[in-house]
Amino acid sequence: MKTTLDSIKWLAFSLAMTVIGALSVPTIALAQTAPTAVAAAADAKAAAPEMAAAPAVVATAAPAAAAAPAPVPNKGDTAWMLTATLLVLMMALPGLALFYGGLVRSKNMLSVLMQVMVTFCLVLVLWIVYGYSVAFTEGNAFIGGFSRLFLSGMTVENTVATFSKATVLPEFVFVAFQGTFAAITCALVVGAFAERAKFSAILAFMVLWFTFAYLPIAHMVWYWSGPDAYTAIAGVADGETAKAGLLWQWGALDFAGGTVVHINAGIAGLIGAIVIGKRVGFGKENMSPHNLTLSMVGACLLYVGWFGFNAGSALEANSSAALAFINTLIAAAAAVLTWSAAEALHKGKPSMLGAISGAVAGLVAVTPAAGNVGVMGALCIGAIAGPVCLWGVSGLKKLIGADDSLDVFGVHGLGGILGALLTGVFAAPSLGGVGIMDWVTMKAGADYSIVSQVWIQAKAVGLTIVWSAIVSFIAYKLVDAVIGLRVAEDEEREGLDIASHGESAYRH
Repeated sequence: MKTTLDSIKWLAFSLAMTVIGALSVPTIALAQTAPTAVAAAADAKAAAPEMAAAPAVVATAAPAAAAAPAPVPNKGDTAWMLTATLLVLMMALPGLALFYGGLVRSKNMLSVLMQVMVTFCLVLVLWIVYGYSVAFTEGNAFIGGFSRLFLSGMTVENTVATFSKATVLPEFVFVAFQGTFAAITCALVVGAFAERAKFSAILAFMVLWFTFAYLPIAHMVWYWSGPDAYTAIAGVADGETAKAGLLWQWGALDFAGGTVVHINAGIAGLIGAIVIGKRVGFGKENMSPHNLTLSMVGACLLYVGWFGFNAGSALEANSSAALAFINTLIAAAAAVLTWSAAEALHKGKPSMLGAISGAVAGLVAVTPAAGNVGVMGALCIGAIAGPVCLWGVSGLKKLIGADDSLDVFGVHGLGGILGALLTGVFAAPSLGGVGIMDWVTMKAGADYSIVSQVWIQAKAVGLTIVWSAIVSFIAYKLVDAVIGLRVAEDEEREGLDIASHGESAYRH
């Protein structure tokens, strides 16, 4: 009897294992060149030779292996991303604040420091309340959803995908990193209308612009399901791509924020400079920087912090981060040299202001390209950005006729546009770039068309310009109607340090 029962148990166990084995046969992933899915009808046999890591199909009814454990964050990746987040924080506070502060007149030094610091902190709070959810959760092609309002449901166990298979980060780290991006983007805008805008009006504008300009653009450019979402199941690849942001679906390349950060902020600044109007005495009175030493310190902090900004956008401590790191290093250096040389030819002498402006121009231009182009491509981008942005803050600025106080558009807007377009050129494998990633094989796709990619980049640039311009104009007008954008003329002449904050940067 015991033998019979044992036989029945063994038979039942064997049948159960056979069924489990049949149901758990792993699928062979279908190659997809992001963001355009390869035809779902492509058969798994074609993908298999290129996928050394692809699991083999079980050929027998042997008991199935235990399910693979969920990926856990790598301590090295986590440590790097925490460091990158701190570097971006340093870019803004004190980097951007000192860079901007030294460029204004001494009577407005503290006002600029306050505007940068409080704007940064305001946006960080908004990011936690609703910004992260709206930018980085599933919604539609233009905007995310509300599942993470107040970081609802998030614990230390939650993870997010990176750009490698089965590789994750703690979600809190990703939230913090992206939060610093949002905050410094808004802080960049204040330089365009420095020395004449009401403090309360600036903060009100930032709430509107962050909500209706920054968050949608961030979602359109950067939101996607992650590489593990794409499988060989028919229709899955196309379906996952359709869930992504609009510019991701188009195939726009923006490694670290050429569109999201620099073009977005540059356009908002330009519209602000036009709507608010020129400073009292502009073109008649001396408005030269009061402390280029502090601006140089701020620019150097920006340079150092930018490695977190660009290399951190790889989301891992890997070769992509290393490429972004060296590209950032060389692009800024090249732009300093070409800006200084062009300035010497144009004005007879190179200036310290020109050198630090060139560094920022190179950093801006390489931002969308950082992990997408080769080192020589980054060098070329930086070298081109120097003289182009010099023209932007001189010739183009005069053509537009706007009082963009600290050249937010001329450096960030124009530099971002240039970098976004040149990314389409130098991302080509034939020019040393990485091409378009196949998220299954983790290799570049076989085909790359410079013309096609530059057209995609141009569309992304155009959409960002139009979107940011419309939102900015409406937001400025609303704030002007309710609060008033500009301080009184006597307050502007006195200086915003005393008029708006009741204190002075210097006592002598």
